[in-house]
Amino acid sequence: MVNISKLNKEFESRVRLGIMSVLMVNEWVDFTEMKNLLEITDGNLASHSTALEKSKYIEVKKEFVGKKPKTSYRVTTAGKDAFKEHLAALEKLLGR
Repeated sequence: MVNISKLNKEFESRVRLGIMSVLMVNEWVDFTEMKNLLEITDGNLASHSTALEKSKYIEVKKEFVGKKPKTSYRVTTAGKDAFKEHLAALEKLLGR
């Protein structure tokens, strides 16, 4: 019998998996770079990043560079731990 109870519902979306994967290997990633890496729309990134921020899995920094707004993301310690647990559960399901 397969036990999926260890999978984290917050990471079911391919976009959220992508955001977390990018942030696990980068300190900070700005909005435009993330959008381009994942090949998604502004609205898609905004809604999924907001959900991850509400779960305290990512931190969002908003600042101005010159007169332009800049939004950047990084993974939190809680986010790293939760994502590692999610990946471990996936590997277990695959029998690895």
